Formats: sequence, structure tokens, C-alpha cells
Amino acid sequence: MMQLFDTHTHFDVADFDHDRQHLAVQAKQVGVEALVLIGFIESRFDELIQTHQQLQHWENVPQSYLAPGLHPFYIEQHQQAHLQRLEQVLKQHDCVALGEIGLDTFLKQHKQPELFAKQQHYFNAQLELATHYQKPVLLHIRKAHAEALAILKAQKFKLGGIAHAFSGGVEEAKALIKLGFKIGVTGQITNPNAKKLHQVVQAIGAEYLVIETDCPDMTPLCCQTSTEHRTRNTPVNLPYVLDSLAQTLGHSQDQLAEQLWQNSLAALRLQ
Repeated sequence: MMQLFDTHTHFDVADFDHDRQHLAVQAKQVGVEALVLIGFIESRFDELIQTHQQLQHWENVPQSYLAPGLHPFYIEQHQQAHLQRLEQVLKQHDCVALGEIGLDTFLKQHKQPELFAKQQHYFNAQLELATHYQKPVLLHIRKAHAEALAILKAQKFKLGGIAHAFSGGVEEAKALIKLGFKIGVTGQITNPNAKKLHQVVQAIGAEYLVIETDCPDMTPLCCQTSTEHRTRNTPVNLPYVLDSLAQTLGHSQDQLAEQLWQNSLAALRLQ
């Protein structure tokens, strides 16, 4: 049986409150041996930790890892006190990484100098925490690759991690790999129109990749039930990501799964 690592989930959110245990058992049955629970906002840290503890308590479910962080998309809601709370969580719980953190100018309002400066402040502060507690980071970068790379270089950040749901080009992927990061591939790879992503994975090869669902978002094309409504993504769908990635790279699924598993352990410093 293949071992798969879902390196990026929001399995703690309310979308899963009614069937989380059932889905966790199903995920393990299809080969998902481990998953990371990713933070994005301070007000949900308690639920994040609670879900982590549930998964550790249940039987026949994937191994759970915790990665708290303050996501750039929710920058308006972050407060200085939230950084202190984040540090408290890092001290009190066994966290594998900080995430998801980074820069995001997808929305026009986030390009405003004041808000973008606030994003940069929180990104810098969290990289400092990661360095202090010797943790890798899970990056969220959208339409801000040059700025994010500049901050990582200025901080001389050495612990690497994963560039999650990677949306940049080949050069940006190579720049992140040079800084010690693996590139996270989501259900987007199942979309033949995601040409940029297909180019990136072919250019860099299996050695630097990890896979993720980013559930409940990024549902693989084959699992979407309608075009009008968002279909909830779950960790059970991770094999579809593997399948499409294997096709894109021309690798056997078994061989690729083994490489991705090793890459995930390396990126999260679990070896």
C-alpha cells in the first residue's frame, strides 16, 4: 500500500464537523498515512488544536501534525496579540511547522501600501518565530513572489519548508528550492488548463515536490460535482493528485508516492 502525506489541510474547519472521523478513516484506507493541520487565523487556534488531539485519539486514521500560523489573506483581522498567542501555541504544543504564512496581493485592497506593509510585518515576525523555535514554514504566496523571496533572503531564513499551492512560474519555483523549500502541488494538477503548474512540475521534477489537498478547497476536477457550487474537498481525494502528477511526470504512482513521502518528511524535518 502506498504511503501518502497530505502536507496541507484545513481539516479543522466547520465543513468537516459532522463527518470528520468517518473521512479520516476513509483517508487512511486510501493510503493517506499523515496530514498537516494548518492554521490561518488566531480565533481558530483552539479548534485547530482540538482537531489535532481528536485525530491523535482516534484509531485507524492518519498521523496528525500541527502547524499554526497567521495567513496573509486575513491580514485585516490579525493583531499584535495574535503573534503572542502563536508563540504560546508553539511553546505549549508539539508543532511541526509554522503556517500558513506569506504575502498575498490577489485582492486589490491588499495592494494598498498600508495593508501590504502589515502583511510584510506579520510575515517577518513569523519567520523570526520560526527561526527562534527552529521550525520550517508553510508559505502562502499569491501574486507577490518577488517580495516574498526578498524577505526570505533578507532574513537569511535557513529552515525551508513548503511553498504551498504553488502558483508561480519555473524561475520562482527554482528560487524557492534554492532556499530549501519543496513545492506543494494541489488538485489543480488534475486540470489540463493549469498549464503553468504542469510546466513547473515538469521543469523541476519529482525530487522537489510534495502533494496536498488544501481541503476543503482546491477540489480535484474529477471530484467536482457541479460547476456552479463549490464541492468540498477532503483528504480522501489525495490519490487523485498523485495520479495526475504521475501522469504529468511520466512516473509510476508507486515510485512517485515513495519519493513524495520522503520529500514530505524532509521538508517538515521529520527524519
